[in-house]
Amino acid sequence: RDLAIIARSLQRRLGEEGTSYQALLDEVRRDSARRLLAETELDPGEIAFLLGFEELNPFSRAFQIWEGTTPLRWRNDRPIRL
Repeated sequence: RDLAIIARSLQRRLGEEGTSYQALLDEVRRDSARRLLAETELDPGEIAFLLGFEELNPFSRAFQIWEGTTPLRWRNDRPIRL
């Protein structure tokens, strides 16, 4: 409604651009997860909630697919920024 376009038309237009709603959502979630892990002290459960995951496990599985590691390992392996 906010875009003043029906869902099917949005799907079609995204498809014409070679993407989908789910792909865009995953991209935003991945970028946001990386930023929140790098710049905050929030625990992964809180980050999962903020990103719209119902539980920690689905977030952890998605993060594993995106980054090849768990959220906590990713955070701990990052160099410390001063």
